[in-house]
Amino acid sequence: MKTGAFELNELGRDLVKASYLKGDFVLRSGRRSNRYFDKFLFETDPALLRRLGKHLAELVPKDTQRLAAPELGAVLLGGAVSMETGLPLVLVRKEPKGYGTSKQIEGHLSPGDKVTVIEDVVTTGGDSLRSAQVLRDAGANVIHLVVVLDRGEGGEENIGSAGIPYSPLFRVQDLELD
Repeated sequence: MKTGAFELNELGRDLVKASYLKGDFVLRSGRRSNRYFDKFLFETDPALLRRLGKHLAELVPKDTQRLAAPELGAVLLGGAVSMETGLPLVLVRKEPKGYGTSKQIEGHLSPGDKVTVIEDVVTTGGDSLRSAQVLRDAGANVIHLVVVLDRGEGGEENIGSAGIPYSPLFRVQDLELD
């Protein structure tokens, strides 16, 4: 087994250990689930965040000019990938803030910029698609979406239908869940 594959398998095990919960949960999509990955448990662990940033950076297309991270969940991941790649980062708010500059996108974004969106966990892809549309409305060319974990509940298909190439670092069916 290659070192890279070994490292990735080990990261998957550590991700599950740190953030996989069993119980009764309502997901962002509104669906109920008996399993949940608490992204904040893996994103706020500096060692895991550093490793995720390294591996997510490997999935970012070479022609990317800028990264984007939706608030709040993917901001730390976006920062980690930005530091790993040296690419600038913009943050996408759920709604324009009601004070100051009233922006929905924070950071420098120019029309035509080739942007890769960094996400944490995708279920149906609804929030990822909303962020991509905000970026497109601002003139960005969304060329890819990179995600830590795809829950395997339609997100990949929905994102693909929107014409956005998609790369999950992990798919839930590939992880060893107890």
